[in-house]
Amino acid sequence: MCPVTVSEGNPVKTLVLLGIVGLVAQLVDGSLGMAYGVTSTTLLLAIGTNPASASATVHLAEIGTTLASGASHWRFGNVDWKVVLKIGIPGAVGAFAGATFLSWLSTELAAPVMSLILLGLGLYLLIRFTLRGLDSRNLGKPLRKRFLAPLGLVGGFLDATGGGGWGPVGTPALLASGRIEPRKVIGSIDTSEFLVALAASLGFLFALGSQGIDFAWVGVLLLGGLIAAPIAAWLVRHIPPRVLGSAVGGVIILTNTRTLLRSDWIAASNTVQVIAYIAIAAVWIAAVWYSVRRHLAERDVGGPVLDKANNPAPEPAALEKDEPAAETA
Repeated sequence: MCPVTVSEGNPVKTLVLLGIVGLVAQLVDGSLGMAYGVTSTTLLLAIGTNPASASATVHLAEIGTTLASGASHWRFGNVDWKVVLKIGIPGAVGAFAGATFLSWLSTELAAPVMSLILLGLGLYLLIRFTLRGLDSRNLGKPLRKRFLAPLGLVGGFLDATGGGGWGPVGTPALLASGRIEPRKVIGSIDTSEFLVALAASLGFLFALGSQGIDFAWVGVLLLGGLIAAPIAAWLVRHIPPRVLGSAVGGVIILTNTRTLLRSDWIAASNTVQVIAYIAIAAVWIAAVWYSVRRHLAERDVGGPVLDKANNPAPEPAALEKDEPAAETA
């Protein structure tokens, strides 16, 4: 497992590119509660890094970035510590097991199945948060250990064996429960990921050793993440839950559609992939735009805009037309 030099004869440029990769990946992960591994590995591969080196580098760098991200989220009040412990400890067990047995476990056949499940969750989240916003009826109810422990085990195992999965598995599942605010979902998932990253790294070092790992690369990737962590934690606190839910749903849909289209199940042509990405992006942008409008309308009236059946009221434009009549009456 030997690292590939990204810029032959120009190590400074290589380190600068890696620092930018770490910053962008942590901004995505810290704001949406997922995709650090996917984002950073994808960007590392895009600038010419060997896949094996990219995976090893990312897992080690995640130890520092998740620690910084967790501290930042705690500082901004985005962390539910009970959730962190109940999901993080099982997640660490699953991650260590997955990393230890990675040499003989194959996840190639399981990847499309997992992507299909996650795609369904992403569609559910996008539709639910775009059309209904945050359902406050279950908000504040405790999340049970019998739900969090298996979720942590599966998420940790997939994260170690599949090159990612903690955020994409944990974030939509916790959001779908409706029992915890989106910002606290993201903060708790990011904080508990420290335990997962630490356990996975120990498992990789135990099974594979440190051969081929460039610790300078790990350092600059970590530095970029440390710079981005507090910025992302601040962003997630100030993004409305409705908008955040729509944004997360779009990320899940786009990421897993890409995996499915490139899998052996479909093996779509480049043209089909491009058309699919454009269509998803258009729907995603429209959903986020609609969520922003609805959030502004709810904020103006001092709370969620619902009808007598507890369903979303008409669009903001209709509300504006009805307001003068209500005042006259």
